[in-house]
Amino acid sequence: MSSLLAEKSRRRIGILVFDGVKMLDFVGPAEVFVEANQSVPGYEVVLVSPDGASVQTSIGGPLEVSGAAGDAGRFDTVMVPGSELPPARFVTDEVLAAARILSANTRRLTSICSGAFVLAELGLLNGRRATTHWKFVHDLARNYPQVDVQPDAIFVRDGNLYSSAGVVAGVDLALALVEQDHGSDTARRVAQSLVVYMQRAGGQSQFSASLTGPVPRSALVRRVVDLICADPAFPHTVQTLAAHAQVSPRHLTRLFRTELERSPAEYVGFIRFCVARDLLHAGHSVTEAAMSAGFGNSEALRRAFIARLGVSPQKYQQRFRSTGSAAFEHDAVVAVS
Repeated sequence: MSSLLAEKSRRRIGILVFDGVKMLDFVGPAEVFVEANQSVPGYEVVLVSPDGASVQTSIGGPLEVSGAAGDAGRFDTVMVPGSELPPARFVTDEVLAAARILSANTRRLTSICSGAFVLAELGLLNGRRATTHWKFVHDLARNYPQVDVQPDAIFVRDGNLYSSAGVVAGVDLALALVEQDHGSDTARRVAQSLVVYMQRAGGQSQFSASLTGPVPRSALVRRVVDLICADPAFPHTVQTLAAHAQVSPRHLTRLFRTELERSPAEYVGFIRFCVARDLLHAGHSVTEAAMSAGFGNSEALRRAFIARLGVSPQKYQQRFRSTGSAAFEHDAVVAVS
């Protein structure tokens, strides 16, 4: 009797693979579900292809599958990974037909990376929020104008549809699904076992603050940027930064405007804002975020948010905070950059 109950409690995870599928897109999430089985009688991972034949992955080797999508039965969750190939090449009629069958036989439908193009081509994302890898967001928005593309989110939920950015973001999404199914303690144990973040918030930016915007071209500006990013709360001034670089404040300002399109003071403010935003995503209070990021007090952070986003930090956090199951309950896993 106990074995029968355990079998009924298992959740089948179907992963659609195809020629050219990116290996890391589906292996990472699959390992999350498999690892969760160490703690709960949870998941059965099933690989399916459009016709049941083995496929060639992104790393070149053949991959055996359990069978064809049309014969796979019902799933709790279906994942559609992406490819390094352009969507026009891997989103074939065969892949679309398989995804259409799977989407009609699952409780949750998810995409990883450019797998979002499969769901979009089927019309499943029309009128929905979705994301994909930053390399593909503009193409997704241009080719599918009915999709509300969230360009900077790690993962997004809209109803029973979930989408994530590239590769490792699929692990973040899988951890969030495990947390939704079995609670934060189980998800935390899985993350610890895999030596990954508990999970990055879905609305957290795909980019670290220092990777957003123009990249320093000179070693001198890079040194100053590294100093700012290493300790954004330090009371940096153009004078202290110029002294660190051993140049005049005027010369440093000229280099920053040329290479980063911001003055040193503007860049410090930008980094502090990004740090505070991510702290809010992680669940810190407005006061904690303000102090840790170097704003000094919550009022200064409030002014920065109003100036950049037109909303207060409190309202931003209420709408966009996305830590675990609570985020899914409120469908709030979208980032604003």
